[in-house]
Amino acid sequence: MPRADILIIGAGFSGLCLGIKLRQAGIDDFIILEKAADLGGTWRENTYPGAECDIPSALYSYSFETNAQWHYKWAGQGQILEYLKNVAAKHELEAHIRFGAEVRAARWNGEAARWQIETVGGEAWRARFLVTAVGQLHHPHVPRIEGRSSFSGESFHSARWDHSVDLGGKRVAVIGNAASALQFIPQIAPRVERLAVFQRSANWVIPKQDRPYRPWEQWLADRAPLLTRLYRLRLWLRAELLLYRMMLGRPWAARIGRRMNRRYLERAIDDPELRRKLTPTYPIGAKRILFSDDYYQALARPNVELVTDPIARITPTGIATIDGRRRDFDSVIYATGFKSNPFLYGIDISGAGGRSLRHAWDGGAHAYLGILTRGFPNLFMLYGPNTNLGHNSIVIMSEAQARYIVASLRGMERRGATAIEVKEQAERAYNDELQARLRLMVWSRVDASWYKDGERITNNWPGTTYEYIRRTRRVDWQDLDLK
Repeated sequence: MPRADILIIGAGFSGLCLGIKLRQAGIDDFIILEKAADLGGTWRENTYPGAECDIPSALYSYSFETNAQWHYKWAGQGQILEYLKNVAAKHELEAHIRFGAEVRAARWNGEAARWQIETVGGEAWRARFLVTAVGQLHHPHVPRIEGRSSFSGESFHSARWDHSVDLGGKRVAVIGNAASALQFIPQIAPRVERLAVFQRSANWVIPKQDRPYRPWEQWLADRAPLLTRLYRLRLWLRAELLLYRMMLGRPWAARIGRRMNRRYLERAIDDPELRRKLTPTYPIGAKRILFSDDYYQALARPNVELVTDPIARITPTGIATIDGRRRDFDSVIYATGFKSNPFLYGIDISGAGGRSLRHAWDGGAHAYLGILTRGFPNLFMLYGPNTNLGHNSIVIMSEAQARYIVASLRGMERRGATAIEVKEQAERAYNDELQARLRLMVWSRVDASWYKDGERITNNWPGTTYEYIRRTRRVDWQDLDLK
């Protein structure tokens, strides 16, 4: 049975970050199990036209690995994936990654103080520490719509884009209008004969003001990295001081956001009825704020229709809406998001006494600092419950979590401990505080979003990234049980 002191699940931004931090700390006995044949996480999986990050490139990157060669201010999927591969090669992580190893189950053996991990392929691993770094958005969600399987044309989810399908000159339906749809609709709209976008609710869209970096800017960033760091600091401060205040529901910040949206909408859309359909009816920030320079322009094209009537069923030739209208299509693209709840979907994790993590999280996922949860010794999480952001770069959170995990491992070593877990009282107090704060955030003002599991907000962090960095900077050993 293969063994490792530390086993990490997932070779995306978070898993690679922890691998780098472990190596920098002189810890080399770790393995990263990756289900796919390559690293990159969501940037390997999502290859739809126009796929790019919705955080500026200079901020959506490791603070310790700035990149002077970004092509655009908002990087595309291909270059982000290339960046991750280059960083992994620089820090010699390839030898630590096992590809094609999808984790199916993990069970804690209390007597041996080890995790027993099983892969889909039947391989078994043993590790002293288990770290999940699987992200929150990587299992595509396709809604259960009556007649979905009867459609005779081509259909696929945007996260599993079928590049063998030529959409040119075809009648295409897009179900969904959130982050992915916002990026690929402008790319396919000029090519198709007719495009219908089925919108459940309008999104708050703000211009990105994207552009290519000029050669002299790349040259300067390469030779004066301090300037790159100052530019990154400026982006971070804007997110912390403006966008975060929208999440808090501050009236002045909301007014600024609404004004940016309204100006973009009025500049791109002449039709007052289409403007009305595209104007959200919920507070700005309550759902994910989207950034685009070309989405509204695409919807204003004469061959594009925005449909707001709910879908009744899918027919062999197209889609019927509840108003009785039928539309025929050659292709249907599902831009319907991901299975964000339950957390760690697809992995059966059992902790002390054989208790299932899924059962422990019946009322909604929770964890101390988003990293540790009671009853599951030596289990750490990256991008765990309540660590997602609505305003800033998740890479900042991953770096803070990786530093905390390394500090915990080093502290255990100094104390001669073999197992670590959070105290029940500490975890409860932490999550009670979080939920009390979350009830005051703008996310609580909508009935349903992917941020929530029922009435509980399980995904988002209620503070600034600075606060999270501060709270994870040192390990509070009084909150932890060591054995």
